[in-house]
Amino acid sequence: MSHATHANAALTPRARLKLARLIVDQGWSVPRAAERYDVSWKTAKKWANRYRAEGPVGMLDRSSRPHRQPHRTPAPVVRKIVHLRWKQRLGPVEIADRLGMASSTVHAVLVRCRINRLTHLDRVTGEPIRRYEHDHPGDLLHQDVKKLGRVPDGGGWRYVGRQQGEKNRSTTVARTGAPRSKHRDPLIGTCYLHTIIDDYSRVAYVEAHDDETKETAALVLRNAVAWFAERGVTVQRVLTDNGGCYKSHLWRDTCAELGITPKRTKPYRPQTNGKIERFHRTLAEGWAFKKFYSSEAARLAALPGWLHQYNHHRPHSAIGKRSPITRLDNLAGHHS
Repeated sequence: MSHATHANAALTPRARLKLARLIVDQGWSVPRAAERYDVSWKTAKKWANRYRAEGPVGMLDRSSRPHRQPHRTPAPVVRKIVHLRWKQRLGPVEIADRLGMASSTVHAVLVRCRINRLTHLDRVTGEPIRRYEHDHPGDLLHQDVKKLGRVPDGGGWRYVGRQQGEKNRSTTVARTGAPRSKHRDPLIGTCYLHTIIDDYSRVAYVEAHDDETKETAALVLRNAVAWFAERGVTVQRVLTDNGGCYKSHLWRDTCAELGITPKRTKPYRPQTNGKIERFHRTLAEGWAFKKFYSSEAARLAALPGWLHQYNHHRPHSAIGKRSPITRLDNLAGHHS
């Protein structure tokens, strides 16, 4: 059995054992054994003494942590530091000023408690973020809608500028006959991306529609369940926000027909559905706004290719830099 050794160790545990046995079992002198293994007499004697007292187990590294730490921050003070960090989001300097102690000590406590970065805390409660992941593909799907303004013919303002973008939009409206906004210039509409993410594998399924009605949401769920079934995944639950389409009787009945348990996030708590919120950001950066599109049709035409890249080839940091499809272990040929 091999064991880790600290960086400056002169001997591995196996070499220590051989050295100690030469002295204890074979009667070598300490200087002779030390010369054989190119270590000091003191080192050779130390390992021999440990071998006599503890046997082979004594050759392993011991923790350098002291048995007692009389100057360590007392537990009641640590609790006060943590409380001020969680509830009031104070930094080390402010906490130290309130408690009359060094800010370096406060920072050391925050690091030890793993709350030194505010990104580790929930924005609403201030408590450490609790991350979860279901055990198998299909145990839980996250479903939501991402809204994107349609791209006018000739390109949107993000790439061609405000002035030209407004002209392109007006031209597109004249061609399509899209309605005018009550307070602004003519609009060309919204693309509703109905997105679904498998909690375990992070495999994504996306459909683009013209609305977010209950009928469309139910249809997307049916299509997604069939799509996952083709890949050997049986869906057990689906988690959504509290949008009207997900609170309808049609949604409830569709889930019952498919044998799926519907779940909804707590009101005003989008963090519960955080995986799909993060996917939406990746979707926007990697596809929707990544490059210039001359029309909405051109952008939508690029969606299937990007989605395949995301599912089959893009390394996902949350699952060990693997591609999502590789976590569907029951899918034949999923590595291609």
